[in-house]
Amino acid sequence: MNKHNQPILFQGILSDQHYFEGWYFKQITHDKKHVISFIPGISLVENDRHCFVQYIYAELNKGDERPIQTGYIRYPLEEFGFTDVPFSVRIGDNIFSETEIKVNLQSEKMSIAGSLQLGLFTSIKKSWISPGIMGFFTYIPKMECYHAIISMHHTINGSLSIDHEIINFDNGTGYLEKDWGISFPKEYIWLQCNSFADETVSLFLSIAHIPFMRMSFKGFICNLSVNNTEYRFATYSGSKMKLAKVENGRINVIFSDRKTTLTIEASSKSPGVLIAPHLGKMKDKIKEELSGEVRFKLTDKSGNVICENHSQAAGIEIVGY
Repeated sequence: MNKHNQPILFQGILSDQHYFEGWYFKQITHDKKHVISFIPGISLVENDRHCFVQYIYAELNKGDERPIQTGYIRYPLEEFGFTDVPFSVRIGDNIFSETEIKVNLQSEKMSIAGSLQLGLFTSIKKSWISPGIMGFFTYIPKMECYHAIISMHHTINGSLSIDHEIINFDNGTGYLEKDWGISFPKEYIWLQCNSFADETVSLFLSIAHIPFMRMSFKGFICNLSVNNTEYRFATYSGSKMKLAKVENGRINVIFSDRKTTLTIEASSKSPGVLIAPHLGKMKDKIKEELSGEVRFKLTDKSGNVICENHSQAAGIEIVGY
């Protein structure tokens, strides 16, 4: 089966060495007071072959701050299973599919159990030469890390018991992406948000150090969806990027092409610690924000504003800067 056009499927082989793969399911409640992401995945390295479910959770407290809780729950490799049709991944008694999430996670820090129903996925624009968000780089073998956006936006229904408190996710918002390969980039910026006042807006960006053919370059991808219209800025499409500021958790970046300019300002204040892969082994500590602030403005070449919006529910990672 050709999996280039179906990145949601398990891309690896269980006999692989120095390999990781992980799906990132993000959910936010309708009132934007609770955000939780699950990262089911697999790590295939000598003497430590296992699967896992990682989580990151934030809730808005009375001080309008979101204390973040994270955890990494290991399972024997034998407890990893998957199907292609229909797609699903099983880790222990946790199930992740295109239509449903079922979790029963118990760690020393917290307990999370329940089920969520996922609505229809909003995929990105694709073509034969650009089957995913990485463009033609999708076809190049032995990249350090492959990335895919499965859904820029979908609805969520259901509830989770988090430390025995029932959290209702009915009419909430979901997002799904994934990574696979050997290691995360040594330097990268990642931002994702689909919780704007305008519910038709979804934003994703990634700026990363990319090893390529014994050399390296700084690659970037930014995808903005507004009312079913997609604006994409990427290295492979000839777009330009100016990274004006990365300092103390603050980001200021400008993307442009022949028709439009997109200015993004974002800030991360209280990230939580997650575990990232290096040579397939889940060992590096990175920090992710779930309630970052992001503002953007999209203009045409005459300076007319096409769209601008603001959110305080952005996911942000800044690594190596």
